[in-house]
Amino acid sequence: MTQSVVVQVGQCGNQVGCRFWDLALREHAAVNKKGIYDEALSSFFRNVDTRSGGNGPDIYKGKICSLKARALLIDMEEGVVNEILQGPLRDVFDSKQLITDVSGSGNNWAVGHKIYGCQYRENIVEKLRKTAEHCDCLQCFFIIHSMGGGTGSGLGTFVLNLLEEEFPEVYRFVTSVYPSGEDDVITSPYNSVLAMKELNEHADCVLPIENESLFEIVNKINQMINSGKLGSTVKQNSVVTSSAGSAKTLQEKPFDAMNNIVANLLLNLTSSTRFEGSLNMDLNEISMNLVPFPRLHYLVSSLTPLCTLADVNVPSRRLDQMFSDAFSRDHQLIQADPKHSLYLACALLVRGNVQVSDLRRNIERLKPSLHFVSWNQEGWKTGLCSVPPVGHSHSLLALANNTCVKPTFIELKDRFMKLYKKKAHLHHYLQIDGMEQSCFSEAISSLSDLIEEYNELDATKGGPRIDPSRLKIAV
Repeated sequence: MTQSVVVQVGQCGNQVGCRFWDLALREHAAVNKKGIYDEALSSFFRNVDTRSGGNGPDIYKGKICSLKARALLIDMEEGVVNEILQGPLRDVFDSKQLITDVSGSGNNWAVGHKIYGCQYRENIVEKLRKTAEHCDCLQCFFIIHSMGGGTGSGLGTFVLNLLEEEFPEVYRFVTSVYPSGEDDVITSPYNSVLAMKELNEHADCVLPIENESLFEIVNKINQMINSGKLGSTVKQNSVVTSSAGSAKTLQEKPFDAMNNIVANLLLNLTSSTRFEGSLNMDLNEISMNLVPFPRLHYLVSSLTPLCTLADVNVPSRRLDQMFSDAFSRDHQLIQADPKHSLYLACALLVRGNVQVSDLRRNIERLKPSLHFVSWNQEGWKTGLCSVPPVGHSHSLLALANNTCVKPTFIELKDRFMKLYKKKAHLHHYLQIDGMEQSCFSEAISSLSDLIEEYNELDATKGGPRIDPSRLKIAV
């Protein structure tokens, strides 16, 4: 069994991380009825004897003593991390896993990357090494951050670079929350494009998430509840409930509902590495099979059923309908149109009582409507995990390496250029030591090159499908 470490950076990263650890504990509690520390739990949690102050060796057999998340929480403001430490998850983390400051990065990538990066480098490396030492077989680092703010984009990508230097053999999966066009951070296009250059060069896989898509999904769920189609009941042990136990309406805290969606994406992504299944899919297989070119590692994720994430009582979707949903725009965590773009590869991670024959049948049914590159017509990777998500019979996560991410990057480039042509707000960045105007020109050049690579692939769409010649066997 392999282990993974979660590095959550900035306000957004820590809020999503908080939901992830909460849901992961619920999921394991539903499966692990005897309270025994097993291999599934060890993938994300240590079992620590608290009598030794948490400094003793991990306990690998027997009853659960005290679970500690394999995580590093970093934020240059204290608010969100303090909130986590005062909430129901306080015992899952300890002070050795936290790095905080008080002043924040002021929505400035350069402050996060250049100032705090240098200032906290040794501290971050030391804590990462300590976390890695507690793993028998460390396979993956998950970084959760936002692109628009200063700490998430700047320090988040600084940590990504550190991971490549210190642990070059360990996979780096990055969950990046992209700002919407109506973002209230005026400098978010600068921060996002500067961060994109780092993601292009140092990540193995990036799962881009758009705030706009999450807003739309939560609004649709609210409409369905309010229309009475699903019944307006919220489940008793709901993830929407507060620590006090009184159910909150979704409208009161929309970010929790949005963050649950991203947390569930990560739970489904890692389900095969945590639980048994007839077709296990390792994280390294995702990178190996879905990333044919090193820079084109941005994967569009879609999740079904989505309504489970709002914890409303919904009937389970029929199996075939679930596969259709996964390829519809309503279920994507980024606003894009894969069906009319070009697929480089696609992975389907199914959870629950689903047969390999169900998978094959649905792939054959969907294939004619999807455009795959000529040299990878059979570019499907499938995983079957027998443990379904809590409260549901089955679920599906689809990960598509598809040229449909290009419009998101083009829009980001346009928003960047509007500011950059006027040199607006540039002085805030250039007054930081080590930050020069060439950083901006290199970042926009890197993004333009990425867009051009997608353009070249798109140009091949609709060309003749070339079936590879087969070996002829002489009789």
